[in-house]
Amino acid sequence: MDFQKLIINRESIRDYDPDIKVDKEKISRILEAGRLAPSAANKQPWKFYLISSVENLAKIRECYGRSWFKAAPHVLVVAGKKALAWTRQADGYNSLETDLTIAMDHMILAAESEGIGTCWIAAFDPKALKNTGLFENDETVFAITPLGYQNKGFTKSNSKNRKPFNEVVAFI
Repeated sequence: MDFQKLIINRESIRDYDPDIKVDKEKISRILEAGRLAPSAANKQPWKFYLISSVENLAKIRECYGRSWFKAAPHVLVVAGKKALAWTRQADGYNSLETDLTIAMDHMILAAESEGIGTCWIAAFDPKALKNTGLFENDETVFAITPLGYQNKGFTKSNSKNRKPFNEVVAFI
């Protein structure tokens, strides 16, 4: 699939088949897309956690109560450390969130290219995630996404409600 079609076709999936796991080769390609993502000063301040075990999925699912989230066979957690990220000296801006956003976006698009559904989630309970004991104390969990195949009855809408091009682009 060419890149434009990939972007047009990608949408958040909120209906997963809990019985079909994603094969390791596809998971590896998705995670590799995150590993290869650019980061400020090439600091790569990230860690990607693929949660697949029944025990750890149960812990992770406590941070976000939607039933469709709880049905996904895998959850990808993107975390990082501010101390490892690049900081701009002029004003103290720390690039961690930007770096993690780029990596997450790479992995979500890679998942789409593999036919794997995702849904970027930032509305999770950070305290519940920390209480799982799965992450280092100095890590910030930035975003999570389920990874899985959509249920057979689910149909993508392929319609995006976006502002018009001329409203968001300025040629100056």
